[in-house]
Amino acid sequence: MSIFDEIKADPMNKSYTEKGWDPIFNAPKTAKIVIIGQAPGLKVQNSGIMWNDESGDRLREWLGVSKEEFYDSGDIGVIPMDFYYPGKAKSGDMPPRKGIAEKWHPALLKQMADRQLTILVGSYAQHYYLHLKSSAKITDTIRNYEEYWPKYFPIVHPSPRNNIWLARNPWYEKDVVPALQKRVRDILGPQKTTD
Repeated sequence: MSIFDEIKADPMNKSYTEKGWDPIFNAPKTAKIVIIGQAPGLKVQNSGIMWNDESGDRLREWLGVSKEEFYDSGDIGVIPMDFYYPGKAKSGDMPPRKGIAEKWHPALLKQMADRQLTILVGSYAQHYYLHLKSSAKITDTIRNYEEYWPKYFPIVHPSPRNNIWLARNPWYEKDVVPALQKRVRDILGPQKTTD
């Protein structure tokens, strides 16, 4: 049984499987970069394609990669903190369920043994992987991104909901994004152009 089938069969995911939903992730064995985010939105859950929304367009822009590189190269893996759309909250979506990353991430990361960089998108992934205190501020974590590499690179979630944060923190797109793009290109090599 594949990890995909095991996740679908997990009793924790029974209600999602009964809806006909598949777990959303991509863990190619050839991945050099792994992106860990929060949980798929409803649009992504319905399409079955990770980061297939406005947030994904902005993420690829920040990474400096094309859609082809992102989806088809086998160089980029994507694992959310929860594999299913968690539902709507008063403001935005519900948080990822606890216990999912602990149960499934080790096996998925193990099969991506050649990864050189893990990009942590948003506070859930950052708190979990960087072992941050609950009081840690995402702005400080991202501002001090160099403390966590070469293994990790924390970034803000590229959701349009964070446009106000981006406007208040112009250093992010001025300093952090170019550093991220350089790191990605150092790992993946020059971007291949298509005719």
